[in-house]
Formats: sequence, C-alpha cells, structure tokens
Amino acid sequence: MLELYHHGTSACAAKVRLALEEKNLPWTGHYIDILKGEQFDARFLRINPKAVVPVLVHDGRVIRESTVICEYVEEVFPDQPLYPSDPFERAQVRIWTKAVDEELHPACSTLTYVVSHRHTILRNGAGTFNDFLKQGAGEGTAARERKWRWIQEGLKAPGAGDQIRLYDGYLRKMEDELQSSPWLVGSRFTMADVALAPYLNRLAALSMQGMWDNGRYPRVAEWFERLRARPAFKSALVDWVPESLRHEMEENGRKSWPEVRELLSGLGA
Repeated sequence: MLELYHHGTSACAAKVRLALEEKNLPWTGHYIDILKGEQFDARFLRINPKAVVPVLVHDGRVIRESTVICEYVEEVFPDQPLYPSDPFERAQVRIWTKAVDEELHPACSTLTYVVSHRHTILRNGAGTFNDFLKQGAGEGTAARERKWRWIQEGLKAPGAGDQIRLYDGYLRKMEDELQSSPWLVGSRFTMADVALAPYLNRLAALSMQGMWDNGRYPRVAEWFERLRARPAFKSALVDWVPESLRHEMEENGRKSWPEVRELLSGLGA
C-alpha cells in the first residue's frame, strides 16, 4: 500500500504525484495543509521531523525527500519506467533532478511566498516573529528569518529578485535543450520532465506564463502544452489544489506580474 502525505501546492509533492500517476500506481493521499501549519503537528513530525511534505509510506516503511521517493518508486515498480535504459541518458536525467533540488526549488519557494502565499499566511495570522520562529524551530533561525521577510516584504525582500532571475535561467536552459527533442532527455518523457513539470505549472498557476509566452521561449511553451495534454497532468498537478487557493494564487500572481516583468526586463521579458 502506498500512502502519500502531501499538499496541493507543494511542488515536491506534485512531482511525486506525477510520478505515481505516470506509472499508474494506486495510492492513498493524506492532505497536510502547510499554509495552516499542519506540518508542525506532532503526529506528522513523527513521520518527518523536518516538517516538510511529501512523505511516502509504503507498507509501513517511511521514505522521505521527493527525489529519493521518485527513485524508490522507480526501483520498486519498474513497469512503465521514467528513467532511460541508457546509462548516459540516466545521468542526464539526474543532472536535471539534482539542479531542481539544489537551485530551482529554492527559487520556486521564494517566488511562491513573495507573490502569493504571504497573503494567505498573513490572512490566517502570522503572529509575531517569535511565534513564527517557534512554530518552525526545526527549520533553523536563518530559514525562518528569510521566510518572515518574504511574508512581510514580498518582492522587495532581499534576494527575491535574484531568485526570480535564476528561475528564468532554467527556462532558458530548457529552451536550449529542447532544440533537438520534444522532451528534456532523449525522445521520450522521463523523470527529468517529471521534475520540471511542477515548476512550470507553478508559474502558470501564478499567472506568470509571460516568462515563456509571446515568443520568449517558444520551445518551452510547446513543451508545456505537451505536458498539459498528458492524462496524468490534471490528476497530479491540478486536482489537488483547492479551488479557492487556485483562484487566490492566480489573482495574486496577476497583480505581481508587472513587477516580476520589470525584474526580468533586462533579460528579454
């Protein structure tokens, strides 16, 4: 039995959902509302002391970290593989997944908070900084201070612009890679595409399609349309986002887009 602890707007959780759906694996979901702080509940902390989603439980065994979960699922359920058989191509896939974990995910977290999640958290009541610090003590003081500034200052928070420009740099890398193939590694859909999918979908969810539309990154635009046409896209990346949150993210992003576009103006946005 596969049980997934996840949240609708968690890019890491969406990646695992997409892998499970692409492999046609049945799973049971346990929704952890990270915007309400449910990840800090003692019952969840027993499963993941780091207080983050996703977490996979397979027949009582706990697997953490989204990329590790995807690799585990691939090994345990080898049918409908998402990794190429060729060793060199597998290495290329892992270069993408490593880059996502190390650079793109932090950039996505920054963008999501400064553009949208800050409004939800403030509406729910962030309390004082000391309250915020205590709630996520396991993250470390520096991480909580950084998130507090994202919540309080939005796009004007230190480093926010740099992270958005880094995000744009990955779109440019995708554009270059897609010159010779419809997918990121080789001629078929792989875990590299699974890994990038939630991050392009996040931009779309935040009304940031302008980062690739209107001829800016045409191959990325075509890749995203191919992705959206896959049967697993809706069930993995769309259906788990509550309707009210989806509308809120779209609206918040729409309001923020002119400022984001200005940040990217020197890069051709």
